[in-house]
Amino acid sequence: MSLVIGLDTGGTYTDAAIFDVDQGVVRTTGKALTTREDLSIGLGVAIAKVLAAHDGTPDDIQLISLSTTLATNALVEGVGGRVGLFMIGFDDGALERADLARALGQDPIHFIAGGHKPDGGIQAPLDIAALSTTAKALKFEVSAFAVAGHFATRNPLHETEARDILRNITGLPVTCSHELSSSLGGPRRALTAVLNARLINLLDRLITATQSIMTQNGLMCPLMVVKGDGSLLQADFARSRPVETVLSGPAASLSGAAFLAGSKSALIADIGGTTTDIAFLQNGTPRLKKDGAFVGGWQTMVEAAEIRTSGLGGDSEVTPLLRGRSGELTLGPRRAIPLSLIALKWPQIKDHLKAQLALAIPMLTDARFVFPIMPDGIPKWLTRSEIRLAEKALACGPVQITDIATTQLALRTVDRLIGRGLLGLCSFTPTDAAHVIGKFNEFDRDAAVLGATLMARQPNGSGDDIANTPYLFAEMTLAELYRRSALSLMDAAFAHEFGSEAAISDCPILSHSFGRHKSTSSIVSIGMTINTELVALGASAPTHYPPIANVIGAKLIVPNHADVAGAIGAAAGSVRQRVMISITQPAEAKFRVHLPDGPVDKLSLNEALSLAKRTATKLANKRAKDAGAQTVSVNLEEDIKSVPIASNSNLFIEALIFATAEGSPTQKIYPKRGEQRRK
Repeated sequence: MSLVIGLDTGGTYTDAAIFDVDQGVVRTTGKALTTREDLSIGLGVAIAKVLAAHDGTPDDIQLISLSTTLATNALVEGVGGRVGLFMIGFDDGALERADLARALGQDPIHFIAGGHKPDGGIQAPLDIAALSTTAKALKFEVSAFAVAGHFATRNPLHETEARDILRNITGLPVTCSHELSSSLGGPRRALTAVLNARLINLLDRLITATQSIMTQNGLMCPLMVVKGDGSLLQADFARSRPVETVLSGPAASLSGAAFLAGSKSALIADIGGTTTDIAFLQNGTPRLKKDGAFVGGWQTMVEAAEIRTSGLGGDSEVTPLLRGRSGELTLGPRRAIPLSLIALKWPQIKDHLKAQLALAIPMLTDARFVFPIMPDGIPKWLTRSEIRLAEKALACGPVQITDIATTQLALRTVDRLIGRGLLGLCSFTPTDAAHVIGKFNEFDRDAAVLGATLMARQPNGSGDDIANTPYLFAEMTLAELYRRSALSLMDAAFAHEFGSEAAISDCPILSHSFGRHKSTSSIVSIGMTINTELVALGASAPTHYPPIANVIGAKLIVPNHADVAGAIGAAAGSVRQRVMISITQPAEAKFRVHLPDGPVDKLSLNEALSLAKRTATKLANKRAKDAGAQTVSVNLEEDIKSVPIASNSNLFIEALIFATAEGSPTQKIYPKRGEQRRK
């Protein structure tokens, strides 16, 4: 019997389940609130609960497997550290491609001479002096570096040299673009490297917290992390590649859905605190997205399941649209701690809400609070104004925004700190709305009603209250959640079938059928349905998805253990690593194999293919074992591209060799984490 604990750390809940590799689900009693200020607290509660329900001892557990929405949520919310990007061999025109300028925002970028040609030859010498000087200047201004070299996937030499120099001078984490993708497209590789570097500290904090709580509970087995394609990575290997865990949570949920619902083909919707993740299950497995994961508006080069993520969840921030005459509102994409939830830990919040209600004039900051998330103290790379405000927040703990920010400039600073993941936001959410209406009652309903009352009295463009009662405002909030969720499901269905993104949302006529102002007296009635089963996952799925399923006319399935599907899917995962090696022909009778250590030339295509296959097999096998696989099998594929130029002759363009290594992270007698360290 091989027992695995699956963990799923979401925005609201942390779940744990014990899974028998041979028999399936054993225990699913581990559920705790996620504690963003110290993730180990929620993890510890979930692990303790599931171990308490286990009939054996901690030594029975062979493996811990962790899926997390941390990276996905961070990209959707725009949270992460400050990154310094070095573009080697590019000009500043690269910023206009792949949305790179928007991704960087105010983070520094430096263009360094160097890079390589399409055939892997050196384009220009690497400017080591400029690189070193800039690195010294940025040492205390950023949290990590990203490096992208011109045609680095054809020759990574300058990226690796830059990485070593940056590490030696600064001691900070460095992400090279060629380590994350073998594909061409420098700006998009740079974007992926920037996102990875931005997430390093966040995932490192989660892994450290998990390993600490494992030790406290006597769990000395290895820790794995779920990737975006549903496969597993050894935890220490994942620390430097956090962007690969984008869509980790939903990918694990897909695996869990296939197991729990017994469905081979279905539309899967997993609603969490921050996001709703939508995917299609075909023949029991999710389809991989060929051109990389699309998350939070970013087109990455991360291989992941074809999952569409929208910033809709039970904890989405509710914001009134004060300029509209009809008193509308919007949700997300930023996540907030529900007022009803924070009141359980901090009951005095209700006194602050009552004091805000006692004021005759409503304020934009009503029902909005912040709390510090800085376990390692205030980062040195913040600006002076950000440091001053962060010091205030640390001194006060949970606090009304108006107590630390009284000007528009200070309010923008608060937003930046929330965006950096250093301050958490607490405000009115759909979870609060569900409390007001009576659909959910796990937390403090009084705090939710006070928040709804404050939100309802916000003025619209005509000067009238947005809603006449807190109950009506709560209804408006949930109606907007259902409307936008239905649109997201329809968009995903059309994209899956026809390949066009946001086809329904971008069409006024079609989106009107889900609209706020849909009227029974309309001359024209438009309706759409989804002709497949809808499997809803997540703790709030039974609350929110029956009305959503009604809107789109879908048959709804909320399986048993739907609230811990991610934990079950994490426990059932395997290790998978994929390597691609390309072959080009720079001259007659010269075939160039682009290897990780640099290009190698061969005289014939067969020789080049043989070398590429041997190297890809060896590299994929090594990566799978480094990622935690015990026994590995490797599958090879080749894609030789050529065009006919005569009746019996073809012009060679390129050859791609793919090696996929897969293996189980468990075996009957598994070495303990402590034993591995002693060897």
